[in-house]
Amino acid sequence: MDKLNSLELVQKNEEIVSFKPGDRVKVYVRVIEGDKERIQPYEGDVISIRGNGTNATFTVRKISSGVGVERVFPFYSPKIQKVELVREGKVRRAKLFYLRSLSGKAARIKDKNLR
Repeated sequence: MDKLNSLELVQKNEEIVSFKPGDRVKVYVRVIEGDKERIQPYEGDVISIRGNGTNATFTVRKISSGVGVERVFPFYSPKIQKVELVREGKVRRAKLFYLRSLSGKAARIKDKNLR
């Protein structure tokens, strides 16, 4: 019974804007090193959103030093300070796992505002 009560107390972070797969987002993550805490931005493309309720997560992929790095963030995590939308992408599918096999200019996502 305690688990049910604790789940009701979990609230979605209001600082997370709505976004879709293909969008470029900047996730501000709280990083604790020793006794110090700092905010570290992580900018990349959203390649998937999965789950619902308190289990919902989103995956962000970025290229760091020529190597693709993916990170999964829960929507209901207290480690996320905020998420801001950098630009909207134009994609035709919900999961963008095909970007893993692409490199260079081929791995770019078109901007939604451009025609």
